Amino acid sequence: MTTLLLARHGLTPLTGPVLAGWTPGVHLNEAGRAQAEALAVRLAPLELDAIVSSPLERCQETARAVAGGRSVELLTDDRFGECRYGDWTGRPLAELAKDPLWPVVQAHPSAVTFPGGESLSSVQYRAVSAVREWNDRLGPRAVYLVCTHGDVIKAIVADAMGLHLDHFQRIAADPASLTAIRYTPVRPFVLRLNDTGGDTTGLRPAEGSDHADGGENITGSDAAVGGGSGTT
Repeated sequence: MTTLLLARHGLTPLTGPVLAGWTPGVHLNEAGRAQAEALAVRLAPLELDAIVSSPLERCQETARAVAGGRSVELLTDDRFGECRYGDWTGRPLAELAKDPLWPVVQAHPSAVTFPGGESLSSVQYRAVSAVREWNDRLGPRAVYLVCTHGDVIKAIVADAMGLHLDHFQRIAADPASLTAIRYTPVRPFVLRLNDTGGDTTGLRPAEGSDHADGGENITGSDAAVGGGSGTT
C-alpha cells in the first residue's frame, strides 16, 4: 500500500499573474522559499523512502528544502514536469482568459491541446504512468514525495478519485500544499488534499496496524464501512 505525497512548488514571481510553464530560470521568490522551508519542517518527522521532482527549478528548489538533512537522494523525473503550454507559455493569465480556448480549458479540459504544446490528457497519462512505476519500484510499504505542478497534481488526483479529466478543475492545489494518496491493490485512497498545515506523522502506517490515516483498510480488501475510525 504505497503512499504518495504530492507537493506543489512554492511561490515564484510568476505564480498567479503569468503562465510560467516550462519557462527556464523561474525560481522561488522569498515567500516561496519560506513556504518550502515550512513544508520541510512539516515533513521532518516523516521518514521518506524517496524524493522525486519535476526538472523545473521551482520544484527542484522546493524538493531540495525537504531533502536537506536527509540521507535520501533527490531524484528527477521529467514526467512530473509542468504541462507544455506551447504558445501560451509566458503569457499573462488575464490575456489568456480572453482566448477562445480558455472556456474549453475550464469546462472540457480533456479536449484541450495547447497550441504548439501538449494535451492535458497526455499530461495525465504521463504523470499517472510515472506514479504507477514509482509505486512498483519503491514497494508496497513505501512513503515517497513527488514535487510537481498544480495541473499535474490535479490530474493525478482526478485519476485516483475515478473522476473524468473534465472534472479536474474542481480540485485545488495551492503553492507548497501537500496531497496524499495511498495506493492499494483494489483502489487508491485520497488521504489529504491541498493540505497546508496538518500534522504528517500519521501518513506512514504503523507496523502491523490494520488501519492508517483516513480509516481505510490497508489490506486493500475494501474501504472501511461507515467511514472508518481514522487514526484513533
